[in-house]
Amino acid sequence: MTLPSTPAQLLPSSVQTMDPSSAPSSGLSAGMTFMMAAACGLIAANLYYAQPLAGPIAAAIGLPVEATGLIVTLTQIGYGIGLLLLVPLGDLIENRRLIVGMIGLVTLALIAAGLSTTPGPFLAASLAIGLGSVAVQMIVPFAANLAPDAVRGRVVGNVMSGLMLGIMMARPVASVIAHLFSWHTMFYLSAVVMVALAALLWTRLPRRAPAAKLSYLQLIGSMGRLLATQPVLQRRAAYQAFQFAAFSLFWTVTPLYLSGPAFGLSQGGIALFALAGVAGAIASPIAGRLADRGLVRPATAFGLISVAVAFLITHIAPEGSSLALALLTFAAILLDFGVTMTLVTGQRSIYELGADLRSRLNGLFMAIFFTGGAIGSALGAWAFASGAWSLASMIGLALPVLALAVFTTEKRKG
Repeated sequence: MTLPSTPAQLLPSSVQTMDPSSAPSSGLSAGMTFMMAAACGLIAANLYYAQPLAGPIAAAIGLPVEATGLIVTLTQIGYGIGLLLLVPLGDLIENRRLIVGMIGLVTLALIAAGLSTTPGPFLAASLAIGLGSVAVQMIVPFAANLAPDAVRGRVVGNVMSGLMLGIMMARPVASVIAHLFSWHTMFYLSAVVMVALAALLWTRLPRRAPAAKLSYLQLIGSMGRLLATQPVLQRRAAYQAFQFAAFSLFWTVTPLYLSGPAFGLSQGGIALFALAGVAGAIASPIAGRLADRGLVRPATAFGLISVAVAFLITHIAPEGSSLALALLTFAAILLDFGVTMTLVTGQRSIYELGADLRSRLNGLFMAIFFTGGAIGSALGAWAFASGAWSLASMIGLALPVLALAVFTTEKRKG
């Protein structure tokens, strides 16, 4: 199979079949968009519930302290595998059935995690939670396929705002539920929510049967050629890898920084600080609207500069002062805003490469920037241990600056 290299060649093969319940040509209804945004947030939250509970979970299942990180790491590994091997199925399998099937996998994994009393079953369930949670990255291109060209950015932005809210709210919600009840309750409660969500999506989503007639191996093999032949995908993935590396570094280091001697915040104070970052989710619909108006380049530049400025302003006030804490809080909002801005404009750009390729493009895009995030987390932990906030923030600043340097070489709209 030889992939065409230009959008004009790609579009004729993107014919899809939908039943009469499909969204009208004028665009998705507000209710449908809200439902898909809420679904993304609720599913994505499953990736993060265990992060603040890793200590109690490890103690309860007999996992050694030095292996506690596996609780989060295996979920991330599962998600990464799913991005590359499962998300592309959205270009091959009827989308509604695929999404509901993945939610079913998440549900079973959540129940298994809640029932686990030993490390093996719990860690296997963690891996499966990550695999099933890639349903989020099947919903986003599905929404893009349902939306007409004129408002595709707005729709993607609105759906992504739900995803970002789910990510940011997951940790404090898990902490509260575990405090009031137990860590088991968080997994059971989420499983109930997933069952209700699957039923809702099955009855409300339209059918979408992709036009691609490939075998699974051909589908996966085509991804390498897509990455090699699509400059827009290469650039957008590179920008977001730098951005997400900075994001992950910031959120890995700030809890350690805030609980240290400079600020001395309690876990409750750190949770409130994390909630401030939720405000950055407002960037999603803004970015989508800017992209629909042809302002992808200025929106991208603004997003990259915002992340760089976020790290810079943390050095204005004396460390540990009230002003320093206020600036760090504003930096969290600005950083989340900038990362979300480039994420939505990036997705809007790659979705223009062809309707029949969107799931594969999305899988590649997400896998690449997800790798950047993993590198950022590792860099942050090392930098903070080696040189405290000064070194960590300088590395954080360097990441969007490098992305800006790459961005200045862009010669055409991307």
